[in-house]
Amino acid sequence: MHIDVWLESVPPNAVYALVGVIILLESLGIPLPGEIALVTASVLAASGVVNPWLVAACAIAGAIIGDSIGYSIGRKGGKPLFEKLGRKFPKHFGPDHLATAERSFQKWGMWAVFFGRFIALLRIFAGPLAGSLKMPYWKFLIANVLGGVIWAGGTTWLIYTVGKAAEQWLKSFSWVGLILAALFGAGSAWVLKRRAAKHRAEHPETSGGQPAAEGEASAEAGTEAVPAPAAD
Repeated sequence: MHIDVWLESVPPNAVYALVGVIILLESLGIPLPGEIALVTASVLAASGVVNPWLVAACAIAGAIIGDSIGYSIGRKGGKPLFEKLGRKFPKHFGPDHLATAERSFQKWGMWAVFFGRFIALLRIFAGPLAGSLKMPYWKFLIANVLGGVIWAGGTTWLIYTVGKAAEQWLKSFSWVGLILAALFGAGSAWVLKRRAAKHRAEHPETSGGQPAAEGEASAEAGTEAVPAPAAD
């Protein structure tokens, strides 16, 4: 079952915890679809199923805490940790992925943590890699908090706003569609009625009645005098 279908099937109160846990685990370094979970929860919020503020709060908390735990793990495990993960998960932690992430960190420093929150590949690497490269924690924490708040809060707000606008548009469109359908139905009935009347006027013999001449002849035949009987 896909994560979006799963979130839609659980009770509303469980959505908050699931979103927070999924994003936490992804930020920690486990390849999970955190962004899909956040977008799905935001869509549910736009539908009125869950509260958007709680979705954003849980997502922000999961992002910040997960990245911080990932930083600690990376600082203790170092590069051998990534080599081990690369053997187990080559599609996510392969040498090419690791090299790309390292180049981003060497070029951008703490901003790689911030912008990494918006990129799927770096979102998994950001915390552990920052720790393994011995980035000062205060720099990491600033970028981590800013990235988590803007990514999680911004995504929730954007999807919620677009969803509500789309919902209002669809409601308006449904009323417009209903009015247009009613007008179309009334117009079609009027056209059909006019065509039927025109057809009856042009072809009276097929309308179920009889021409006037035949009706008069029948009347005359019905009133013809009967001869009187002969007298004795």
